[in-house]
Amino acid sequence: SWKVAEPSDAALKGKWWEMFNDPQLNALEDQVNISNQNIAAALQNFLAARSLVKQAQSSLFPTVTADPGLTKSKPARSGGGTLTSSTNGTGSIYSSYSLPLDASWEPDLWGSIRNTVRADAYAAQATAATLENMRLTAQAELAVDFYELRGQDELIRLYDETVKGYQQSVDLTRTLFETGIDSELDVVQADTLLQTTLAQATGLAIQRAQLEHAIALLAGQPASTFSLNPAPIETQLPSVPVGLPSQLLERRPDVASAERTVAQANAQIGVARAAYFPALSLTGSTGFQSTSLADLLTPPSFFWSLGATLSQTIFDAGRRKAVNDQAWATYRSTVATYRQTVLTAFQQVEDNVAALRILSAEMQQQQVAVKASQRNVELAVERYKLGVNSYLNVITAQVTLLNNQQTAVNLREQQMTSTVQLIMALGGGWDTNNLPSSKKLALKPPPSS
Repeated sequence: SWKVAEPSDAALKGKWWEMFNDPQLNALEDQVNISNQNIAAALQNFLAARSLVKQAQSSLFPTVTADPGLTKSKPARSGGGTLTSSTNGTGSIYSSYSLPLDASWEPDLWGSIRNTVRADAYAAQATAATLENMRLTAQAELAVDFYELRGQDELIRLYDETVKGYQQSVDLTRTLFETGIDSELDVVQADTLLQTTLAQATGLAIQRAQLEHAIALLAGQPASTFSLNPAPIETQLPSVPVGLPSQLLERRPDVASAERTVAQANAQIGVARAAYFPALSLTGSTGFQSTSLADLLTPPSFFWSLGATLSQTIFDAGRRKAVNDQAWATYRSTVATYRQTVLTAFQQVEDNVAALRILSAEMQQQQVAVKASQRNVELAVERYKLGVNSYLNVITAQVTLLNNQQTAVNLREQQMTSTVQLIMALGGGWDTNNLPSSKKLALKPPPSS
């Protein structure tokens, strides 16, 4: 059966985040499905939409009401000042008892109610798809924030190691200066680079803290009590099967929501069209009425009545035509929105496929650049120690190495986040078969037209 309250639902089969083989990410994603408040709100929206289907379907059946009553009356005095006799012979005050049952029914001759049920059922399905899109979005945002945070951890580690190396350079230049081999300028330059890098390393903690707080929010936890220990990006880049473009239309919950919204608007046209035809109302009433409680349920106290009313709007100053035109315009608008959603889905897949392909090549090139920069630093330091080059060459080589290493870390982070975004663009393992059927949304399937 299709449910939405538990993270082990069919809509979450496969748990795409397990492709990354990161236990900490897995635990956080499971927490998102349980505690994320946006998902909780979307779930309640779906439950409300499902209730609307049952409300609309109830109009297909007669309405029966019971209105038992007790009335006590005192007649006015006659002109001579004496009391009129009561109908029950007990004095001037008498009672009247009634136990009526009233029934009314408006047959759905022109499909207005059936189309309303269909429209509400499609709306509920669209809301269910929106719920899954909200769930997928929260999951993907958490994974992106998680790997961005791990990227910050890599940068912090890189800067810590760089600061240690720069401190050694400061010590080297100071030693050479104190022995009279080097000038104070080289000491100041080395110390300036060290202090600048220290400030940059300190600033990295700001973005890491913000990413940690964003993850806490997505997981439904207070930011003040949530923390993640620093760790490098150790996950291997998973291979994501893209599939055919036609399959994307069944994978994306936002596409499914837009498609169901089109179907809802189409059903609303049928509701608007039914207003052009006459409406038939059937009413009936039966029950018992007596001035004596003892005689209330006797055959003489029984009554009944039946009636039928046929109503047709003769003149409404164009109101029905305007409602019909509105329904058609809404339908055409939802069709355009659906097409735009499909085009956006195709674009997002192609964007991330291209990004991963280009990032892979760029990452290989960047690794070569890092190795070359490391060799450049080694040569610059050796030549400085020999007095061949000034310390400015060492600084230039060190800055170039740090920039290339930072770029490599950023590229690795982009590879992970682009993979997450590609999985999200492909629907995250969701499928339209996970949508609730009409039978599960309503008391019974809507009757055919």
